[in-house]
Amino acid sequence: MTHTVLVTGVSRHIGARVASVLSSDPDISRVIGVDTVPPPWLTRDGGISLGRTEFVRVDLRSPDIAQVIAAADIDTVVHMSLVSAPSRSGGRVAMKEHNVIGTMQLLGACQRSATVRRVVVRSTTAVYGSSPRDPAVFTEDLEPHDGPTHGYAKDAVEVEGYVRGFARRRPDVTVSMLRFANFMGPGVDSPLTRYFTQPVLPTVFGFDPRLQFIHEDDAVEVLRRMATEDHPGTFNVAGAGVLLLSQCARRAGRPSMPLPSPAFKVLGNAVRRIGLVEYSPEQVRLMCHGRAVDTSALEAALGWKPKFTTGAAFDDFLRSHGLHSLGGVRS
Repeated sequence: MTHTVLVTGVSRHIGARVASVLSSDPDISRVIGVDTVPPPWLTRDGGISLGRTEFVRVDLRSPDIAQVIAAADIDTVVHMSLVSAPSRSGGRVAMKEHNVIGTMQLLGACQRSATVRRVVVRSTTAVYGSSPRDPAVFTEDLEPHDGPTHGYAKDAVEVEGYVRGFARRRPDVTVSMLRFANFMGPGVDSPLTRYFTQPVLPTVFGFDPRLQFIHEDDAVEVLRRMATEDHPGTFNVAGAGVLLLSQCARRAGRPSMPLPSPAFKVLGNAVRRIGLVEYSPEQVRLMCHGRAVDTSALEAALGWKPKFTTGAAFDDFLRSHGLHSLGGVRS
């Protein structure tokens, strides 16, 4: 039985939802949420109610996280605190420290703990990179031809390495690593969702990449199950099917503007500087080559499939933002 759960990253949307659903489980005695800033429910901004979740303000880069784990006799850790885009204030250096150094400190605290017996880590399918030489579909055991060399995706590769090292050192702990496709849904605010709400969608001339999404409801359900059941291993998490970028644009009722790759990168740098949309190098590669993953391992382990396909997740996001295809035509 899961008794006391620690959830990192509770001030962001998915982390807050995970803490909320776990705190409503009568079999869980305590849920402790940690983050560097208070969640919106503790401020005037409102937001998701985290129920009986106890919030502790702690920076994962500091040794304080070990004290929190020890004091509360934590038995399950759900690590959601990976930042996918640099903040204006901290930039890329602070983002990398948070993602990589923060994870190292957290895993070090878990390794020293006598009570932790289950660790669930949010990762991303971006660890596979995006390359013209990629397989049609990635399974968890395939190595990418051109692994990520920038940003969030590179951080995630490093994080996964530390998680595997932890699993080897603590074979008594159940370690589940979840490689999520891009989150999609009414409450998701990400570089990709902001891209699709632009009046015109810049694309890379000559490319029409395949994209996969996971609906936020399904992502939360996967994390809930992993936090309360033992499913060791690494799992891809995505809704069934793929959408071409051109199909996404038509569904959103947005005209696309094909640009040569150098011009796309120049535009990306410009809008990133003024804070409109984050066109990171890995996102540019995704916009060229796309990515698709196989999720049969997850479905076999859980005996469950996501309720939302990739297309249905995208449609739900569009509805929530009042976006719809021109002429009501679905593609």
